[in-house]
Amino acid sequence: MDEIVPRAPLAYENTKFLNSPDARALRILSEYQEPLGRFRRERIQDTVVFFGSARFHSRSEAESSLQLLEKPGSATPAPPEQQEKVQRARAAVKMARYYEDARRLAYMLTEWTLSIPSKRQRFVVTTGGGPGIMEAANLGAREAGGKTIGLNINLPYEQMPNRYITPELNFEFHYFFMRKLWFAYLAKALIVFPGGFGTFDELFEILTLAQTEKLAKKILVVMYGSEYWNRVVNLEAMVETGVISPNDYKLFKMVDTPEEGFQYLKEGLTRYHLGPHRPEKAPEIAKTNP
Repeated sequence: MDEIVPRAPLAYENTKFLNSPDARALRILSEYQEPLGRFRRERIQDTVVFFGSARFHSRSEAESSLQLLEKPGSATPAPPEQQEKVQRARAAVKMARYYEDARRLAYMLTEWTLSIPSKRQRFVVTTGGGPGIMEAANLGAREAGGKTIGLNINLPYEQMPNRYITPELNFEFHYFFMRKLWFAYLAKALIVFPGGFGTFDELFEILTLAQTEKLAKKILVVMYGSEYWNRVVNLEAMVETGVISPNDYKLFKMVDTPEEGFQYLKEGLTRYHLGPHRPEKAPEIAKTNP
């Protein structure tokens, strides 16, 4: 009697194949097509992206952590390693203002966008989906009653999505470059709070696209916190040495309060992206110059 040969799995149901190097192109395409479908279903036309450190905490959380470490009333000095933790906790309290400012700015922006007459969602607050500044911006947008997007990344140490992201707009990416594509693809503005390597990477990537005129749309770039940025990036030295031109200063705006940032964004977004002669698309995919 002939042996019955089991059916082979369909290629698109073959998990071993889909996770293999041979299917890399399919996985990359999936991280383009699946988000695109969701953005269309949720009627997202464009976004405003918040970047910044994942290590900042809310003021109340930072102050509580510092209080626990300082142990008020203790007559015994803390050991050296504990003193180092106390210093970091004091710095966290100081930097917590950026968390609160991001939350406030996202609230103001979302409250305004909800008043824009449109069949689609305009200038939706978008973050990398994690803690810190990302959490603050998602929280502020949610408090204002708007949808808010989280573009998370799958990492070995598991960056978990924060709880303020709209569930239908909670994304998880494997490829960093596909996640970056979606940050830039729908963005009409970028707000960059103090941060580390990742924040620098995202900031200068967008500035480079704007400087080289690779995008056929205007992206407003806001650098938040002049005290921080002027201390860690010497842009004047870059001009003096000729690696950038004085006109490159016009590629971004430095602000220090949520109110100042909101006014600049409202005026710029209205000027470049609102008006009777700007047809709506779903979503408005970034055009590139030839």
